[in-house]
Amino acid sequence: MHIHVTILGGDCPRTFELKGRLGWAMAQLAKAGARGATPIEHPAPRWSAYVHELRGMGIPINTEMIVHGGAYSGHHARYTLACDASVSVLQERSAA
Repeated sequence: MHIHVTILGGDCPRTFELKGRLGWAMAQLAKAGARGATPIEHPAPRWSAYVHELRGMGIPINTEMIVHGGAYSGHHARYTLACDASVSVLQERSAA
């Protein structure tokens, strides 16, 4: 996936182009809005790594730890964007 992201707010908007899994993760976060996205609802191999990289680029993302029960009880993260963002998909999948 190849996306164009504009982070709104602050003194001036910042614009990024993201590809691959980073683009996918950012698109999931933007689509989820205030509800946020979890690895359980949107499976991917390395959500925490994607969030870490996006934060390193200056994109503010909150993490809330959620406890869950069931046969495989434990906890998981819910990630939400801590800013307004405009995301437009430039290419859905990369050409092989």
